[in-house]
Amino acid sequence: MTSLTAFSATAIDGQDVDLSTYAGQVVLVVNTASECGFTPQYQGLQALQEQYADRGFTVLGFPCDQFGHQEPGDEAEIATFCERNYGVTFPMFSKIDVNGSDAHPLFTWLRQEKGGVLGSAIKWNFTKFLVGRDGQVVSRYAPTTAPEKLTEDIEKALAD
Repeated sequence: MTSLTAFSATAIDGQDVDLSTYAGQVVLVVNTASECGFTPQYQGLQALQEQYADRGFTVLGFPCDQFGHQEPGDEAEIATFCERNYGVTFPMFSKIDVNGSDAHPLFTWLRQEKGGVLGSAIKWNFTKFLVGRDGQVVSRYAPTTAPEKLTEDIEKALAD
């Protein structure tokens, strides 16, 4: 069975990251964008990171420019934007595709594990996937689901 720990990704600073680094943690994987109506969710994601990090939780942000060209910047611009405007300290990764033939393998797997209301394709930025300590997908959340609405599910996953 595949799990989160089977994948790797390129960090926003260009370093390769083996996601097995997060083995045993509860992880929230999010496709992000800097010029989206949901961009203020960075604040809520950072709040979750701060609230639960010491209990084995982390947010992983994956910038994506597939929806309305809402992530036009390069990695340096994205990192600066996130830090300056939202104080983001959780790991951010290089820009990726989440749908289509060039989709990052992590997102192909996430979509297969938990389809959305209208199929498995990701419909917009700030789609969220909660992954349990065992590396398996627990839940998928729509872009409209505010990060603070995830606390009950995060608490449950942390207790498992």
